[in-house]
Amino acid sequence: MVIDAHQHFWNYDPRRHSWINDSMSVLKRDFLPADLAPILDSNQVEGTIAVQAETSLAETEFLLNAAKFSKNILGVVGWIDLTGPDIEAQLQSYVGRPKLCGFRHVVQDEPDDNYLLREDVHRCMRAIGIRNFTYDLLVYPRQLPAAIELVSRCPNQKFVLDHCAKPLIKTRQFEPWASHIRELAKFPHVCCKLSGLITEADWHSWQPADLRPYLDLVVEAFGPSRLMFGSDWPVCLLAGDYRAVKASIESYAEQFSQRERDLLFGGVAAQFYGLKDSAT
Repeated sequence: MVIDAHQHFWNYDPRRHSWINDSMSVLKRDFLPADLAPILDSNQVEGTIAVQAETSLAETEFLLNAAKFSKNILGVVGWIDLTGPDIEAQLQSYVGRPKLCGFRHVVQDEPDDNYLLREDVHRCMRAIGIRNFTYDLLVYPRQLPAAIELVSRCPNQKFVLDHCAKPLIKTRQFEPWASHIRELAKFPHVCCKLSGLITEADWHSWQPADLRPYLDLVVEAFGPSRLMFGSDWPVCLLAGDYRAVKASIESYAEQFSQRERDLLFGGVAAQFYGLKDSAT
């Protein structure tokens, strides 16, 4: 099964989706499962992981409700308040919810680069891990040191790094991102999504060759057995359509064995997110 490990849905609202600025006008509309379904069919993708795009508990319910009526949505990564005083009760209320795999917070928007080092965040991670939920790390390169420290303190929590931590491809900056990725990849309980890269390059003139040095580094660090393909649809539309995103990763992965390609395009996501259990 070919699985897209990272995509989003929303009913567009200027207030709730304030991160969509005027330069992103293509995203200022609704994007729902019915919009994605024919795109998945035409790209031979059989299932997806729907990931939160809004920081609210309502977002989690919105995605879970969408998953009820879509055969394509195999799993959901919802939002949770990592610093909420009632985190135990919040998490317990989600145990057993069909298709709910794990959680994410938009850490990249936190003004404190050491947000992930807060004690209440660590308490939340321990509570997430105890209940066997996954956690998606959404950080910028400058926040990687805190992410490295977090995963070192939470050896029993399953983490996946979204968008390779958004390397500065447009300006061709490589360090210290590369060194931090190598350090993060030393922890075996961390995977990485090959997603969201074309929107870190020049939206209007990127070429697959622009991505290659960053892909090379991530593959070297994590190895093919800890990588997942993700489209980041519809955010990818800022720089290219679904086909362009998938083709860029397919072309790169031609150097892989068939087994490694199968892992990248579905096997790792299915194992990491426990999709056999979550799809019931």
